Amino acid sequence: MAGPLRERMDLEAGLGRLLMSGTYLSIALVGLGVAGMVLGGRSPLEPGIPPFDPARLPADLGAGRAEAFLWLGIVVAVATPAARVAAALIGYVVRGERTMATVSAAVLAVIAFGIVLALGTG
Repeated sequence: MAGPLRERMDLEAGLGRLLMSGTYLSIALVGLGVAGMVLGGRSPLEPGIPPFDPARLPADLGAGRAEAFLWLGIVVAVATPAARVAAALIGYVVRGERTMATVSAAVLAVIAFGIVLALGTG
């Protein structure tokens, strides 16, 4: 099989691998965070878990804090679908599919707008 159909199948397979990898990574990070908390005698459901702070995340990860791995897993889970749209946009641009590239760019714009709104109201 050659030509546009093969290219489309390759792109879709790559996007599927991206989603699968992001999902597995987020599950592993959340599992690591939960296990670390349980081994430390804490529950991830108890009050008092520090809120998400992106500026503090690298330092908390470096210090091996379990809640940092939990938060990073959640960030990866939320970011994975947007990464899929970004990868699709790149694939469509490379292949010259302007309509699909435009749709992908519009979806990314909506995601970015939602993030800006969420950060502005938080």
